[in-house]
Parts: sequence; C-alpha cells; structure tokens
Amino acid sequence: MVPARAITKRALFSAATTRALVTRRIPRPLPRVSQRAASTAPGSSALSQTRAAVLATGVALSGVVVYIYATDTRAFFHRHVVPPLLRFVYPDAEDAHNAAVSSLRNLYSFSLHPRERASVLGAHGGTDLSLSVFGTPLANPIAISAGLDKHAEIPDALFALGASVVEVGGCTPRPQEGNPKPRMFRVPGLDGLINRYGLNSRGADNMAMRLRERVRKFGKTVGLDESSVLNGEAGVPPGSLLPGRLLLVQIAKNKETDESNVEAVAKDYVYCVEQLGRYADVLVVNVSSPNTPGLRDLQAVEPLTKLLTAVVDEARKTDRKVKPRVMVKVSPDEDEDGQMEGIVQAVWSSGVDGVIVGNTTKRRTGIIPPGVGITPREQMTLTEAGGYSGPMMLDRTVDLVKRYRKMLDGHSWRELVQERKLVDEAVDASIAGIDDTITGIPKEGLANQSAAAAKIPAVDDATEQKVIFATGGITSGRDALEVLNAGASIAMVYTGLVYGGAGTITRIKDEMKQGMNTHKT
Repeated sequence: MVPARAITKRALFSAATTRALVTRRIPRPLPRVSQRAASTAPGSSALSQTRAAVLATGVALSGVVVYIYATDTRAFFHRHVVPPLLRFVYPDAEDAHNAAVSSLRNLYSFSLHPRERASVLGAHGGTDLSLSVFGTPLANPIAISAGLDKHAEIPDALFALGASVVEVGGCTPRPQEGNPKPRMFRVPGLDGLINRYGLNSRGADNMAMRLRERVRKFGKTVGLDESSVLNGEAGVPPGSLLPGRLLLVQIAKNKETDESNVEAVAKDYVYCVEQLGRYADVLVVNVSSPNTPGLRDLQAVEPLTKLLTAVVDEARKTDRKVKPRVMVKVSPDEDEDGQMEGIVQAVWSSGVDGVIVGNTTKRRTGIIPPGVGITPREQMTLTEAGGYSGPMMLDRTVDLVKRYRKMLDGHSWRELVQERKLVDEAVDASIAGIDDTITGIPKEGLANQSAAAAKIPAVDDATEQKVIFATGGITSGRDALEVLNAGASIAMVYTGLVYGGAGTITRIKDEMKQGMNTHKT
C-alpha cells in the first residue's frame, strides 16, 4: 500500500505537467494593432519634434534674456540684493571685499560680468557727458578710486561698469602685508567705511607683471607686439587699452622706509615709476594715506617738491612715445590755507599735471547727519583707528575743490614757474654760447647773446591748467555735478560703489543726465 503523502505529490506533479503541455499547444493570440494609431504615427513624430524644438528655443531665449538682464548694471539685484547679501554672508568687511574682487575676476573670465549696455549711454537723448582730460577724449567724468582693485586684478571688469577712469593700487615697491586684521569696518547706518589697511601690496614687480601680461594679451588680439601697443599703434591709450578711457596707477612708499629720509622715499616712488610707468596712463603719487606712519608729513612743501620732481623726471624717461602723466593725491585733513598753498607750490614747481583732492579722513566730526541715529555697535565702530569714508565727506570735498581750483589757477604760481623756466633756459643758452673763450664772453659779443636769449619762447606747459580729480562722499549724480561745478574734471567713487553695487556708475551718470536736462528746461 502506497503512502497517502507520496500519492499526493505524484498526483500534483502529473497535473502540473499536463497543464504545461496544454499551455504549450494553445497558440498565443497576437496583439491587436490599432489601425488608427498606425496611420497617424508619422504625424505624431513630427508633432513631438516640433514641440521639442519650441521647448528648446524657449529655453534658449529664456537663457539669453536671463544673461542679458543678469549682466546689465541696471539689474535690480546688483543694487538691492548683492551688497546686503555680501554683508550678511561676510561679517568681516575685508572678506566681503576679497570675495567681490574674486567673483568679478572669475565672472569676467567667462564673460558673465556685469557691464553697462551701449543703450544706456544714449538714455535721456542728447545729454552729453563727454570731456577731454590730458588730451584724451572721455565719454564721461566718472572714475573708480583706488582701493577696490588694490593689485590690478580687475581693471577691465571695473571699466565695464561704465567708468571712464579706473585707479588701481596703491602699490609699494616691495611687497608688504599692511596692518594686522581686522582692518576694515562697516558703518551701515551712515553708508560709511573705516579702513586701516596700511597699503597692503604685492609689490611693484608683481603688479608690473600682471599689467604687462594684460598688454600682451591685448596685443595678440590686434596683431601687435607689446612695444607697438604701448606706443599707441593700436589706437588706444597704452594704460586702459580702451578708447576714451584712462588707467591710473597709484604708487606709495614702503612702511619701513624712513619718511625723514627724502632721498630714500624718492627712491621708493622712482622704483615704482620704473616698473609701472609703461603700463599707466597716469601715475598717482599717494602722500595722503592716514594708515602709513609719517606719510602725510611728506605733504610739507620742501619734501613734497623734491619727491614730486623725482617722480616727474623719471616719468619723462619712460620708454614710450606718450609719457604717463603724474598726479598727487592729497589729504582732506590738510585743509589750512598755509598747508594747501605749500602743496600748490610743490605741484607747480615740480611739473606735476594735477591733484586728486581727497582721501579718507582721520576726523570723526561732522560725519553723522543731523537727526540720524546709529546703533551702539556703530558708535563703537567709529572709535576704530583708520580713515573714514562716506557720504558726509561730500561738503568737505566740494570746499577743498573750490579752494584748490582757486589756488592752482593763481597767476602768481604760473608766473613764478614760467619765470624760473625762462631763467634756466637763458642760463643754458648762455653756457652753450661760451666757446673757446677765456673771459667767458662769447665771440659774438654780449649784444648778440642778449638778443638770442630774448628769443627763447615761453614754455606752454608751464601755464597749462592743472587738472583736479575729486574723491570723497560722491554717491549720486547730484553729488558728482556739485564737485564738477566746483572745479573738478573727474568725480571719483569708492564707498558709494561698495554700498550701491555694480550699477552705481550707471545710476550716477543717469542722474547727472536727468539733472542737466532739468536745469536746461
């Protein structure tokens, strides 16, 4: 007798086998194909392709629109999003500054940087902001001050923001770290800054290398070598490398150089001229930083005259067809008549081409507007050592520009310098006429020699008007017009750009045009 369990397994196996065989023999029904679907398949494919093309085009156009908007200096977020975001992400002002410079440098390398669109320049039709400075026609009178681009890393990105003049530096002959950190502080309630950087610099050799490479890259794009570009064969200024633009390079002495040794100080500045003069349209002699001990002592008439004369003489030796101009940057705290007259005398005596009026101030009086309250933390910040910059500097800047304009245009200085040049040339001519004599009397006789001396022409550049650039408190078009009407040729922006963002220059120019149009009507 077979166990019940075994019978059950066999029966199950037999049933399963039989079912499998039956299943194999029954043919599977073929899937029914919809006649309608088959007939419309080509149309559906074409429709899908059209939809994909429309979608791709839409995405591409959206990308173009976003690109144009995001890289336009007029974009909302450049003023109202980026500056406060930087302050939030980077509580330390210097860290925020370094991040902004790094971002602009990287964005520029991919052509994603903010720039002023050409259409902006034609806004408020017919209003002309153009002018000529040092014989160069400029599209507008707005500049970016030194300090934003300390090491000449982003001059082209700054030019793209719409400024006609960009100042890089300050640069010292040898690298120096500057003062200990923290050394830059915000006062948001006043839109102000306090800094005590102490002229941190990578040195003149480093900056010269960077500017030289910039010239060489530009030369490759126009098919010229470095020397040809610097000699003007590209049809652009050798510093800015852009039509209607000027590049200023600010130079200063090293902290370790004894300010009482004028010869040693002059060597510092002369070395900077030797290294950087070829790549600058204008060299700026900084004797006004409040954060380098003893630097402002160089604004006394005697040491300043010696220093500026050495710089001018070296600039005239620059291996370039058009030599760089020279300006001196003076302190807003040197505002007594005697101090200012000494600076003016040094400017005229040395042959410097102009003055940049203003820098940060050590003073803390008059920087809080009436009725404006600041937080206890901001009150503590104002006690930090260093130079202050902000909107409340404007009145002081305007006053200084008016006074410097009057002093620089004074006939006494022009006549003094012209007289000195004429005397020097007459002496040189007399010496040249003494030949083969023992007594020192020319063979032609005194009468003829006097007549020859009388024919010496006046030197035109001795009476050329000195140019003034103004910096300090300029944050709007109205501010810019005020300093320009006071006698400046260029209005320079620094702190206003920090708080106002990448669109500040465009906004200032737009406000200037509006103000000029209103005045006309």
